[in-house]
Amino acid sequence: MRSVRQILSGKDQRIISVTPDVPVLEVVQIMAEHAIGSVLVMQGGDLVGIATERDYARKIILKQRSSSDTPISTIMSTPVITVEPDQRTNECMQIMTEKRIRHLPVKDDSGVIGVVSIGDLLKVVIEEQQHEIEQLQQYIAS
Repeated sequence: MRSVRQILSGKDQRIISVTPDVPVLEVVQIMAEHAIGSVLVMQGGDLVGIATERDYARKIILKQRSSSDTPISTIMSTPVITVEPDQRTNECMQIMTEKRIRHLPVKDDSGVIGVVSIGDLLKVVIEEQQHEIEQLQQYIAS
């Protein structure tokens, strides 16, 4: 199993974040612009929350709140569940399954260094399974 650090090395390393006072509508626009499903909420370099499409759907749309008048701090998920760079793919999948989340910020001693999504993890699992299948086919053919 690959580590989170290995997954991050193959991804765009930009961290998309906003401050807690940014309106929800602006955050949704940022997610659409970057084709991402979550945005980190940071204050003074500290991770204080994470805002996801799911938060928007459940806490704005279903409650008929105003996207332009509501600060992201009102709907962000907190506390944020994070992982460390040396954690393995299977550990992250287990955390995501148990906590019913789709995005895991990655932190080390310096702070947030990236985010892994369920899509990132599934891609790794599929690649590893494909590699194992190829090895088994070679073994059977020899």
